[in-house]
Amino acid sequence: MSVTVLVGNPRPGSRTASAALAAADRVAAALGLPGGHDLVELAVLGPDLLVPGPPPEVADALHRVGTADVLIVASPTYKATYTGLLKVFLDLLPSGALTGTTALPLLVMGSPAHTLAVEVHLRPLLVELGAEVPTPGLAVLQGSIAAGDGSELDAVLAPWVQRVAPQIRQRLRGATA
Repeated sequence: MSVTVLVGNPRPGSRTASAALAAADRVAAALGLPGGHDLVELAVLGPDLLVPGPPPEVADALHRVGTADVLIVASPTYKATYTGLLKVFLDLLPSGALTGTTALPLLVMGSPAHTLAVEVHLRPLLVELGAEVPTPGLAVLQGSIAAGDGSELDAVLAPWVQRVAPQIRQRLRGATA
């Protein structure tokens, strides 16, 4: 069992990816899971997401996301919600594709005014796909990612992980019972 990270930022290697991978490290450590995460970075799939079919790379990404035990879904906040890139990808998943998956929504934003977007926009989408989504989702201000030593991001991640890890553990225990 491991943590899969889905990043809906249109730029590879983004701050969104950095925050999501840091969150995955923290969640995995709290759950006693091995390090190393399966990263699905939608920026590298780009136009292939719109090709009917889908192409093998997209089919592989859909499979990896659909079979994840724990899935962190991360996006920058554009126009007060997640990116269209993320929406295009998630729309390719069939109904109920995330049943049995614990999904953790994460939005990176420039302003605290968009903090509720993670609960109001991204969380319901993941629930619609069948995921179990612990509360709360994670809203990360861009400025907390920029700190060179990661201390500001750690200060955001630590209390969030303390809140969601018990919910994830309970779900995982129920899934194996």
